[in-house]
Amino acid sequence: MRRSRAVGGGIAVVLAIGIAAGVVLMQRQAGAKAPEQASAQGPKGAASAPPLEFRSAEVVVPTLAAMPRAIELSGPLVAPGTAIVRAKASGTLLSLQVAEGQRVSAGQVLGRIDLAELSNRVAERSANLESARATLAQAERTHASNERLAAQNFISSNALETSRSQVETARAAFNAARASLDMTRVGLREAALVAPIGGIVAKRHVLRGEKVSNEQQVFTIVDIRQLELAGSVGTHEVGALSPGMPVQVRVEGVDKPVAARLVRIAPAAEPGTRSIGVTIALDNPKETLRAGQYALARVDLQDPQERLSVPIPAVGNTSGQDHVWLIENGALMRRAVTLGRRDDANGRVEVLTGITSASQVLAMRFDNLREGTKATIAAAKQPAVASAAASSATVTR
Repeated sequence: MRRSRAVGGGIAVVLAIGIAAGVVLMQRQAGAKAPEQASAQGPKGAASAPPLEFRSAEVVVPTLAAMPRAIELSGPLVAPGTAIVRAKASGTLLSLQVAEGQRVSAGQVLGRIDLAELSNRVAERSANLESARATLAQAERTHASNERLAAQNFISSNALETSRSQVETARAAFNAARASLDMTRVGLREAALVAPIGGIVAKRHVLRGEKVSNEQQVFTIVDIRQLELAGSVGTHEVGALSPGMPVQVRVEGVDKPVAARLVRIAPAAEPGTRSIGVTIALDNPKETLRAGQYALARVDLQDPQERLSVPIPAVGNTSGQDHVWLIENGALMRRAVTLGRRDDANGRVEVLTGITSASQVLAMRFDNLREGTKATIAAAKQPAVASAAASSATVTR
């Protein structure tokens, strides 16, 4: 019994070893076939990968069209017709007859200054003039008498020359006194606070009862029937501008643009900024606009030729180089392009080099595109409603 059991156990061990060896051999054979199958199926699987499909709206053909451009400049509106009324004499401000925001006309009296000091000065210089006149008359009488005596040889020629010099001196003093009196009278006349232009009182700088000095500001008057916009453009843009060109101006708070015209261009660029000043004039007869309002001016420049252009979103930029994506021979290709004019109003940009009028360009930017990837354009499908109508028509027949 013992011997038979030992023999049976040995047979079982041998069988187990044989089974394990067979399993190992099968695994090795399977491992050897797997790379072969993978190498055989790999290229075939890659070749069978579906291409990228783009809708027809996502692919455009460059178009030839004129691309008008615009030059814009901005700034606050200013009133060139602005006058400052200044006191022409020292004195107490007795009255002010206008207030801020009030309309005045040219020559209108705006206020009154106490001119007692100036009046006293006029009286003093009038007296000086009378004294100089009397001195001149006396010198002329003396000289006439000396001329008669010199004719009779009663006085020397030197004495006659002396009397002549005294007459000239007295005449010069008389002229100086008269000029001083005239100047004082002019100052008295101009000391009245009178509006030099017609317009609106923008600011009153003093109050009634204050002591004002000579050349002190009293009123600021603004005529807003004519306004100007002073802005600047680049040196590369100024060559397209000329005085007299029409301009459209959008003013803050105003819904519709205002027609204006370009009136002046500065002769030189500003140091450091390389910009040139441009002045635009706006007629404001109804005085609906005000000085200080912010405005944006636009000068539209027509394009005399047609240019090859694509939508602005079709252009990408990598490391400073502009490019577009094309579909060529069923694959994606990235092309470097050189850009020209840009029409933001219509959302297009001119392409100078890199594509042709027959190129198929992706009309927008896509992420993770790879050059050489297969790509197709999906055919436009008919609407479901139209298909249903066609089917019903067929059934009716």
